[in-house]
Amino acid sequence: MSGIGAGGIVLLVLLALLLFGPSKLPELGRAFGKTLREFKSGAREIMDDDDRKDSEKNRIEVNRAEHSEKENKRLPD
Repeated sequence: MSGIGAGGIVLLVLLALLLFGPSKLPELGRAFGKTLREFKSGAREIMDDDDRKDSEKNRIEVNRAEHSEKENKRLPD
């Protein structure tokens, strides 16, 4: 995408105006924005789920380590 300069963007906007007309462009923009928002929120939910799973896994491992540490302690002879 870095290869598209200002001239390329202007050309794309003019092409979109010719194809869809000035009355349809705002509707398309709203639909695109809504789709992008939904995608971002879905991606955030997936990332949050992964973070929760990782933190839960770490907590379980710490609890297991503490439990095994208690079992390994022996009374003095």
